[in-house]
Amino acid sequence: MSETTEWIDEKYNKVFEDELLGLERRKKRDPGCTIADIEGTLKHLYAMDGNDLGGRGPVQDTTLAATIAAHEYFIAEWKKELLP
Repeated sequence: MSETTEWIDEKYNKVFEDELLGLERRKKRDPGCTIADIEGTLKHLYAMDGNDLGGRGPVQDTTLAATIAAHEYFIAEWKKELLP
């Protein structure tokens, strides 16, 4: 019996969408929130990703990858909004 990995894609997509929703809410509700704030969070997420000493499993790896991707995407989209 082969193991299916479909759940990984589902988990990734769910986390990505949830993170984007949370970032959008923060941007709308917190007038003090800046791109630099989100970039600071992303910097810490990169550090967390690099600090894996083999203790994370596929769920945590997938969650962290989707969270990082959502932050990267959100920052890029916000910067596009600011272009003339």
